[in-house]
Amino acid sequence: MSDSQPLSHILIVGGGTAGWMAAAALSRLTQSGVGITLVESEEIGAIGVGEATIPPIRTFNAMIGVDERDFVRATGATYKLGIEFVDWARRGDRYLHPFGTFGADMDGVNFHQYWLRLKAHGLGGSIEDYNLCAQAARLGRFQLPERDPRSILSTLNYAYHFDAAAYAAFLRGNAEARGVSRVEGMVKNVERRGEDGFVAAVTLSDGRRLAADLFVDCSGFRGLLIRQALGVGYDDWSEYLPCDRAVALPVGGNAQPLPYTRATALDAGWHWRIPLQHRLGTGYVYSSHHLSDDEATDTAVSRAEGEALGEPRLIRFTAGRLRKAWSHNVVALGLASGFLEPLESTSIHLVQAGISKLLAMLPDGRFTPVLEDEYNRLTSGQMEQVRDFIILHYKATERDDSAFWRSVAAMAVPDTLQRKIDLFRECGRIFWHDDDLFSEASWLAVMLGQNIVPRRWDPLADAVPIGDLSAIFDRMGKAMNEAARAMPTHAQFLAATINDGQRQARQPISAGSLQ
Repeated sequence: MSDSQPLSHILIVGGGTAGWMAAAALSRLTQSGVGITLVESEEIGAIGVGEATIPPIRTFNAMIGVDERDFVRATGATYKLGIEFVDWARRGDRYLHPFGTFGADMDGVNFHQYWLRLKAHGLGGSIEDYNLCAQAARLGRFQLPERDPRSILSTLNYAYHFDAAAYAAFLRGNAEARGVSRVEGMVKNVERRGEDGFVAAVTLSDGRRLAADLFVDCSGFRGLLIRQALGVGYDDWSEYLPCDRAVALPVGGNAQPLPYTRATALDAGWHWRIPLQHRLGTGYVYSSHHLSDDEATDTAVSRAEGEALGEPRLIRFTAGRLRKAWSHNVVALGLASGFLEPLESTSIHLVQAGISKLLAMLPDGRFTPVLEDEYNRLTSGQMEQVRDFIILHYKATERDDSAFWRSVAAMAVPDTLQRKIDLFRECGRIFWHDDDLFSEASWLAVMLGQNIVPRRWDPLADAVPIGDLSAIFDRMGKAMNEAARAMPTHAQFLAATINDGQRQARQPISAGSLQ
């Protein structure tokens, strides 16, 4: 006989994107009799501005039953095919980290190994010529992927840019419709049980007491439950990621939104540009050891491409993560669990990943330690993988024009990242594991974009005569370019989606195969 002790109530502390994502996902439990409550205060502002995401956000939206057209209209969303990096390796350089795949592997040999061989012979184009997302992004075009794996269009992948506050409001409607209760109030006290230290309840400023079995801490940088009440420690990663400030500035006007995010390296950090339907999310992420807040604000304002829609907002942070994202009966999500600068648009994904792991390891009233341990192991590992990927952009730079860039180029990096760099530089090898967030294609795009060039290629790539290989690549690049040019412009596709005419934007395209 089962000795399970089902949960009766879950309390989410904090709203915003993280809180309402958790509420929307956990709302399915209400059908099993589990009460879900979210407490938030309108007095506490949200951190999110314009948000950029990565493709798994589509899986999350589908899981909670969101219609894409409704989502795009409600959140001011645009489509995203990748991220453009400007001036990162050297001033004047620019490259794309596109979604989707590069070319096609042949005879068990990775596509990029053949590309390396062609480049050594002065043949072939840019690696971006063989990625359909990159081709479409450069042309300002967009098309939904096709399901037929024989079509080039099946290699497309995409995410979104959207208004984070609008997304939270959209999810709130979804969650409340499924039985989630919202309580307005500010948490003033956290009550713990004497026998085991578990959180028993929170008390609001008006004296109301909210009890639960499981608590989800979405209280942002404050970490009301996980850090302040339970005292879970924080691993500071600023030795690898020295940026500790951001100035956010929304800008009006965006008639022709680009289908990609842009990150431009500046003297003490980088500037983001996130295109929404009717405005731009912009800002400057920087190191306060190399630039003052006033200087950063002036720079953010000077780079505005339109009229500012509000005052510049200063955000302070320390890159790092909690040593345990799950402690006792509290699970932390979003900023409460840690922070990695949004260079690769991973903030919302890490919330999503935390929610998915919680659903997979949802405890009962016994809170068996094995679940907490496994959750923390997986969460810590993924944070480290994302950390390494972000560090790569800084470490692999040839810039020496400011103290900031000289310092990050010279810094020691985690062994896990150094091994990846050394292996790729030697022979172009990238080994990917099932739990890695970023694919081989992502590592390839950034390694090459940051001018890490392998010394040699896989000798198995020599099996194809160089003339035949060049012809294959020519056909592949041409087919991708033609497919991209046949797509609607991003603005056209977006307008059709907003006007509920998405099917009209999906005109059949005659696309060749990858070889």
